[in-house]
Amino acid sequence: MKIDAHSLPDDPVQLKRMVLELQQHMDEKLAEKDAQIHELLQAYNAKLAKEYAKKSEKMPGAGEVFNEAEDILDEHDKALLATSASVKTEKAKPKRRPLPAQLPRVEVVVDLDEGDKKCDCCQSPLHKMGESSSEALEFVPAHIKVIKTIRPKYTCRHCEREGIESVVKTAKMPATVIPKSIATPSLLSQIIMCKYQFGLPLYRQETLFSDIGIELSRQTMSSWMLRCAELLSPLYQCLKEILLSQAVIHGDETSLNVINAEKATSYMWLYCCGDDKQGKGTNIVLFDYHNSRAGHCAVDFLDGYEGYMHVDGYKAYEQTNATLVACLAHMRRKFIEAKGNNKKTVKADVALNLIRKLYGIEQAIKDKSHDEKFKIRQRKAKPIVDELYQWLIKHKDKIPPKMALGEAITYAINQFEKFRRYLDDGRLSIDNNRAERAIKPFVIGRKNWLFSNTSNGAHASAILYSLVETAKANDLVVHDYISTCLQHIAEQPNNLEPLLPWNIKQG
Repeated sequence: MKIDAHSLPDDPVQLKRMVLELQQHMDEKLAEKDAQIHELLQAYNAKLAKEYAKKSEKMPGAGEVFNEAEDILDEHDKALLATSASVKTEKAKPKRRPLPAQLPRVEVVVDLDEGDKKCDCCQSPLHKMGESSSEALEFVPAHIKVIKTIRPKYTCRHCEREGIESVVKTAKMPATVIPKSIATPSLLSQIIMCKYQFGLPLYRQETLFSDIGIELSRQTMSSWMLRCAELLSPLYQCLKEILLSQAVIHGDETSLNVINAEKATSYMWLYCCGDDKQGKGTNIVLFDYHNSRAGHCAVDFLDGYEGYMHVDGYKAYEQTNATLVACLAHMRRKFIEAKGNNKKTVKADVALNLIRKLYGIEQAIKDKSHDEKFKIRQRKAKPIVDELYQWLIKHKDKIPPKMALGEAITYAINQFEKFRRYLDDGRLSIDNNRAERAIKPFVIGRKNWLFSNTSNGAHASAILYSLVETAKANDLVVHDYISTCLQHIAEQPNNLEPLLPWNIKQG
């Protein structure tokens, strides 16, 4: 504010009023600058934490009160923190497990020399009183063998002597996955497993095969992957029908670079059901590729699905007919980001403490039936959920929305109605970690192979990833399962029931 000395009033009262107005204006400007600096510092610290700090969503420890606007605790906040509850778990002492009994054993006897089998005192011969043993693993490098299929040909000698043209008979060629190809189901399964389970790109596999004397180009392997995905597509569709018949499913999505696509950034959508930790019941993990993140992608895949669906806060899912259930882990993540590396007790700790209590209840009831979970949640979790909501509403207008804590509170309030639905049905989960764990192998693999060349390749990858992750979710050996599926489909393409993961007999 610029003041002309000639315009200053002579009246002391007016002059005082002008000075006070000037002081108020300066205070407002300084407060605005302080807020901008604080916001920039928060963004800078968040960036540093994301890049270099330890990644953990465990409840931070409590310490002293830090005297800032968003960190001052009132008496009610202190009371909520004072009633902190945690689930104590005892860590099992590490113990080496015995090596699998089914592995072949080679015994190596390490004995004394004959001259040492005498007593050091009296030189009398020693007798064997027992033995000690230990086991170690030896790795035998993988080897490839050639399956040579021989089909004898038969003809009639009598007809030949009589000058009659004889019909040559030979056995029918066994069904093969890719006709006129050198690839067996076992080899194809190995390539699929290496790429989609262990993230090994085809160009690296090309080098591995070359090291053992096999010239197998990445172009050939790529065409094989497309063919395998085409063969396994009916099984994928069968699993999709079963997935959409479930009462509860989970959804998520992540980016994917496809070079020859309309848009540079595409998306791999994920849908799954079941409990990947217990490996019981119907466990299905399906990927769906689209060159878009628009809501119609989820709408098209779900095809009118009206059950419960666990998701994050992405609004595209609201276009579906599913009853959405929000994720508490995403809310918690926002408050952890708001707390940052601050080791002192701040307001974010109040929300984190209430969230920790809810997770403590879930940990205690994880093995209960659905009806028992519902009753315990209504009795124990519902009051905490209500308390958390009241705390969010109370602080909504107290914390500036542009500050990290304000953003966390706004996000939580916007998602709260969908989140608290987990209280209404024992089949529901408190978060969407099931989907996040399922999509993680794809994200890790993406760091190795970086991109897909074409949309066809991305669609094929979606099918192959689906079969691999579904096999893992059902505790199947991926190589054996994929090999079995390819061979069975080559022989009986219309009989898919035996290939459902829960119908596969192990061993």
